[in-house]
Amino acid sequence: MNRFQFVADHRDTFEVKRLCEIVQVTRSSFYAWLAAAPARAARRAADAVLGERIRTIHSQDRAQGVPRITAELNDGAPVDGRVNHKRVARVMRQEKIAGLRLRRRVRTTVPEPADQTVPDLLNRDFTAPEPNQRYVGDITYLPIADGTNLYLATVLDCFSRRLAGWAVAEHMRTDLITDALHAARDTRGSLAGAVFHSDHGAQYTSQAFAQVCAESGVTQSMGAVGTSADNALAESFNASLKRETLQGGHAWPDAATCRREVFRWVTRYNTRRRSLGVRDLLQDVARSG
Repeated sequence: MNRFQFVADHRDTFEVKRLCEIVQVTRSSFYAWLAAAPARAARRAADAVLGERIRTIHSQDRAQGVPRITAELNDGAPVDGRVNHKRVARVMRQEKIAGLRLRRRVRTTVPEPADQTVPDLLNRDFTAPEPNQRYVGDITYLPIADGTNLYLATVLDCFSRRLAGWAVAEHMRTDLITDALHAARDTRGSLAGAVFHSDHGAQYTSQAFAQVCAESGVTQSMGAVGTSADNALAESFNASLKRETLQGGHAWPDAATCRREVFRWVTRYNTRRRSLGVRDLLQDVARSG
């Protein structure tokens, strides 16, 4: 029990001076605490209201954590009505509300020596002044209940964070990533002059993919080997997709359900989902493991 509260609860029976001596607090500190009681009550009431707002937002998408819930709360709010992310985090802890997390279990990046060195043209700057200039991509596994996996390849536009192209298959051969790049090319009409950034997976360092990029007028870019932060936008996308579609589960019941739910999520992501800033992307990658 709070020592000041103990004094307050028993001050009608015993002297405040004696009670303060017993619990080892000064009378001035107790009276200061007592004077602040209305402010504490008002803060608790405000936190309760905020907690209900957070719970409402979280119930619509259980994967949302502090950054996105804070952004939703502040969306359109006046300056004096905005809330700090630290307060949102504190209230979420009090209310036992947390976003979903799913740790990476399957290795999809298998480094392979390339015939030529590909530079890092992004240097962790996952922005672009216009659409169709900078893209990032990655492969992630999609676990199925029978122990098998589907694999998703992505092509994300750094300007809008939209998923311009993607492909799902039962394998992660080079065909998977070329299909995703072709899908982006078909969506945008042309990728000529664009940069495509990836990790050093064997698929991305292959001669076949280099040829497809050259034919499409795409310049390749790659981060350092073994550094997920160098491809944080793509890594964050993968982590978010699995958190928000699996909703805490370990696998989809079957491949057809997996494909259907991924398609539904991708449609929502491209049309309604709030994007993260660069700092949040790096934090999201760190949390996803």
